[in-house]
Amino acid sequence: MKEQLLQTWQIHQQKNLLVLDNTSDAGLEKTLSTRGGRTIYQQWVHIHSVRLQWLESCDKELFKQLTPINKDDKPDRKLLKKSLEASAKALATLFAASYDNGGKVKGYKAGLVPLLGYFISHESHHRGNMLLTLKQCGEKIPDNMKWGLWEVA
Repeated sequence: MKEQLLQTWQIHQQKNLLVLDNTSDAGLEKTLSTRGGRTIYQQWVHIHSVRLQWLESCDKELFKQLTPINKDDKPDRKLLKKSLEASAKALATLFAASYDNGGKVKGYKAGLVPLLGYFISHESHHRGNMLLTLKQCGEKIPDNMKWGLWEVA
């Protein structure tokens, strides 16, 4: 069961990277907001920031190993990808330790599986927003991304 739980997180993170890797540099700066809402890049930064916020609460040692990204800086794809990979790995470590601790997560009363569900739901919500933004801004969604989001392997 532990392996399945960690594999679920890994698959989810692979889908995140699929979207990031297939979004153009121009696409990262797109937004549908007319009131100062987040660009696609800023949504990725938000995802990383939320991961860090939870890690700070649940495992300060893992949190200390990570670096926040300033959402107002110019988009830096390399930094963003490296940061998302690092925060995903830290969460996988938290999930594994929590599993070994009977599903208990310090700082999150509902436990491990609900926390995993929270992250997947939150980040998938933003991925959907990103895809809609790209489509409505006229960006072509590559077939490997469009269909790859639904492949489990």
